[in-house]
Amino acid sequence: MSNDDNASAAAKFDDLVSRFVGVPGVLPPGSTKGFGSSALRVNGKIFAMLVRGRLVVKLSSARVAELVRNGDGTNFDANKGKSMKEWVVVNGDSEQNWEDLATEALNFVRG
Repeated sequence: MSNDDNASAAAKFDDLVSRFVGVPGVLPPGSTKGFGSSALRVNGKIFAMLVRGRLVVKLSSARVAELVRNGDGTNFDANKGKSMKEWVVVNGDSEQNWEDLATEALNFVRG
């Protein structure tokens, strides 16, 4: 991934942060320390984050499998050697709308 791609992804994520900051219960990046400190959270739970220039969102395992099957994402692995079934990394060439995915993730995490 080039520096331009990383900058573009960071700008898109900043737009997401701006979109969700006013939503009740949502905390922006920097509100916490440690793992997930750069993530969007709702009621203390992460629902979207930027990892290595890619959007990562928490969705149902069935939805994650669908996105992977359609070529829009890959399973997220937090560098522990095991895919996390409810987390997907959105592929850079995916036509999925980041705001739509983040909204879906927000609703999923809220329950």
